[in-house]
Amino acid sequence: AAKLANFYKRKNHKVLMSAADTFRAAGSSQLSLWGQRLDIPVIGAERGADPGSVVYNSLNSFINKNYDVLVIDTAGRVQTKDNLMKELEKLTRIVKKFIPAGPSDTLLVIDATQGQNTLDQAKRFKEFSGINGMVLAKVDGTAKGGTVLNIVNEMRIPVKYIGTGETQDDIEPFSTDH
Repeated sequence: AAKLANFYKRKNHKVLMSAADTFRAAGSSQLSLWGQRLDIPVIGAERGADPGSVVYNSLNSFINKNYDVLVIDTAGRVQTKDNLMKELEKLTRIVKKFIPAGPSDTLLVIDATQGQNTLDQAKRFKEFSGINGMVLAKVDGTAKGGTVLNIVNEMRIPVKYIGTGETQDDIEPFSTDH
């Protein structure tokens, strides 16, 4: 999330991050630290807080302070946990209350080192959150990542960004032309 927010900041967009990962012990605080390093404001809450309230508060700030881009970071989740998947559905509904046509992008981050379950994962995330793109992370550390082709071919969901390293600038728009 921080890399993506920084990508847009470098393109001179006014960016806000939403730390809606209130599940992990350091989820919100980790994104807040990145926000400080990158000079990008972050709306967050304490561990265990309702992610929906974080997204709601973030959207209020996004609209009232005229930001260009809002990057919402949610907790990582396993697609077989229905309660966590329904939480994504709820977050999408909250966004649509503020921005009826939104969210403009709902991105699934796929670790390039993952194996064959990525297609099932994408199908479940599409069902609950309407993903319309992917970020292929950790491309620099593996020759894998080919399983994402199944998602592109079968579901017509494009790879929009690739993570090419560990620094804040190591994210690039993906293009088949390169």
